[in-house]
Amino acid sequence: MKPTITYEDFAKLDLRVGTVNNCEEKAGSDKLLRLTVDFGEEGTRNILSGIKEWYKPADLIGKQFVFVFNLAPRKMMGEESEGMILATDEKKPLPIKAKALPGAKIL
Repeated sequence: MKPTITYEDFAKLDLRVGTVNNCEEKAGSDKLLRLTVDFGEEGTRNILSGIKEWYKPADLIGKQFVFVFNLAPRKMMGEESEGMILATDEKKPLPIKAKALPGAKIL
């Protein structure tokens, strides 16, 4: 188990529903997929995720998942990732599905 955090620490997270509009393999990477995610009024973001081993781009396109929206951008293989998809921690990561308007906040 990770260390206990305060409610104030948890409240800093901005979790949002996003719809994957496009997904493609990141050139030169064995692990990364580039997801183009619609967050409604908040716009579209590119998010890189290390789930290529388990998912093909077609598996994710048109589906909705929960994302960490306010994660600081991070360079991965020369490209900026602007968030993180949430998934369960199993042998095969299972992205957490959602069904709501793109950009909806997780309360």
